[in-house]
Amino acid sequence: MSHPHPDLGSPPRLPAGGLRIVPLGGLGEIGRNMTVFEFEGRLLIVDCGVLFPESEQPGVDLILPDFDYIRERLDDVEGIVLTHGHEDHIGGVPYLLRERPDIPLIGSRLTLALIEAKLTEHRIKPITVQVREGETRTFGPFECEFLAVNHSIPDALAVAIRTPAGLVLATGDFKMDQLPLDNRLTDLGGFARLGAEGIDLLMSDSTNAEVPGFVTSERDIGIVLSDVLRIAKKRAIVACFASHVHRVQQVLDAAHVSGRKVCFVGRSMVRNMGVARDLGYLRVPAGILVEQKEIDDLPAEKVVLVCTGSQGEPMSALSRMAGRDHQIRIEQGDTVILASSLIPGNENAVNRVINGLTRWGAKVVHKGNALVHVSGHAPAGELLYVLNMTRPGNFMPIHGEWRHLSAHARLAALTGVPEDNIVIAEDGVVVDLVDGQASIVGAVRAGYVYVDGLSVGEITETSLKDRRILGDEGFVSVVIAIDSSTGKLLGGPEIHARGAGIESFDAVIPRLEEVLEAAAADGINDVHQLRQVVRRTAGRWVNESFGRRPMIVPVIVEL
Repeated sequence: MSHPHPDLGSPPRLPAGGLRIVPLGGLGEIGRNMTVFEFEGRLLIVDCGVLFPESEQPGVDLILPDFDYIRERLDDVEGIVLTHGHEDHIGGVPYLLRERPDIPLIGSRLTLALIEAKLTEHRIKPITVQVREGETRTFGPFECEFLAVNHSIPDALAVAIRTPAGLVLATGDFKMDQLPLDNRLTDLGGFARLGAEGIDLLMSDSTNAEVPGFVTSERDIGIVLSDVLRIAKKRAIVACFASHVHRVQQVLDAAHVSGRKVCFVGRSMVRNMGVARDLGYLRVPAGILVEQKEIDDLPAEKVVLVCTGSQGEPMSALSRMAGRDHQIRIEQGDTVILASSLIPGNENAVNRVINGLTRWGAKVVHKGNALVHVSGHAPAGELLYVLNMTRPGNFMPIHGEWRHLSAHARLAALTGVPEDNIVIAEDGVVVDLVDGQASIVGAVRAGYVYVDGLSVGEITETSLKDRRILGDEGFVSVVIAIDSSTGKLLGGPEIHARGAGIESFDAVIPRLEEVLEAAAADGINDVHQLRQVVRRTAGRWVNESFGRRPMIVPVIVEL
């Protein structure tokens, strides 16, 4: 079993006839999925998604893959295959197309419609290539066959990539629901046919590799949603992903049965459901939809709101409702349904939202206390089924944190994949498929690129560390005036603080005067050195006196 190593160097030149696979996101994390395939100098990208920030990344809106690896080779890119329309697979596309707008986007009808709607907001008109399951298309040296897979969004695809180096099957996100809402089954026959042809490398979704058994059918949720809406005394507020068309369909159906009107809340929800409805993926009962401005005129027990925020995202509609920062106010007796699974790392944010909603009198229904969501990812029983069906020569788990990748690798070993042919990689680790053998050959930069408002890539880890300190410990500014030639103190120190929990600085002023006089006596008049002296002295005093470590900001005025 091949593992990455922290001392991996730059990869060597790709051997003639070999296929190079470089994951730039999605391995070791849930989100930011992006993989680059290289053959004979040409590149094919599969997915380009985003990762949503956690609490230790304050002020960050999105996290992108690092495009540095391909930035100088964008002209070599044949296209971007988009397996489905979730943000963690398409959210990074607008940022990549800013660098080369004419890269073809390859995907199913709904996936392309969702990304085109998103790109309109970025004022980008893409070149698109619509494909469907059962089709085979060629892009440069890459022959791509597309297969239907069942997921929590319609029109998801797996892609089989053929080159002279071998056949690679990338499943994308998938599960094997035997009674899907859209009657579109995962193409197990196609998987088996490719297995008989000889899959040289299987790259398979690992998100639920630790979960035993088989997935619960989406159809089971509809009954529960109907029951929840039937007994809800006032408004029902359903939070789910803005791209979860299947779940929204179930909400519409349940609302129709219970005689309620439905209002979509939030720009992404309105946009995506509009696209799904226009294309026929969302069936909307006549007269059921109302605008947000109409809901106050309806009895509370006749209203269902569908919004984003099931992951506790700070700026989502539900989080703002919980914080009383939204025009829709949570009221005593409302029922809130979190109709999605919890992405690892979001537990604290979701719990904060649940507590906020409960505080205002809402009853909160979630996966922990009712069957209001089933995962869109195959658990271990289904993953074993696919491994046994495809019998790959090499296996590379994708889409998951380290524990998921490792668990999936163990499943592969149990089905008979030789351990030397199981590659556990992480973002930036380079895997070459040469002469039927997949192996790790090096690593490239694949760090986080932060989006903060209009700024992309300008926020660094140092900036985030400063933000965390400011948020947790506050800051202290120390203003002094010195003689520019001698360095002698002419005015101050004047000290101000915000959020540091310190009311008086009288005790530290003599210390600062003493060290500044000593510095002047030693002939130190360099502003940078004096800042360091002030920062160390003030910081040590604050830590000794209060046990805190605020940001110390020295301001030195030369006169």
